[in-house]
Amino acid sequence: MRVLYFAWVREKVGRAEEELSLPSGVGTISQLVDHLAGLTPGHAAAFANRATIRAAVNQDFATPDAAVTDRDEVAFFPPVTGG
Repeated sequence: MRVLYFAWVREKVGRAEEELSLPSGVGTISQLVDHLAGLTPGHAAAFANRATIRAAVNQDFATPDAAVTDRDEVAFFPPVTGG
């Protein structure tokens, strides 16, 4: 799986992207966030307030219950506002 981080999420994690294999039991965005939050202190800080992060799976907006697989590209980013 390819995981991309944007804006302040990238800054807290300390990298723009990473490749990982999904551990057993991780099959949704919410479960992926739980896993990522346990990787490093930077990941924990980035995912501390999940209400401030949006996700996309294969470039389509995704809800926390959206399914993910090892073949997916998942992006995390702050909410976007227009004006």
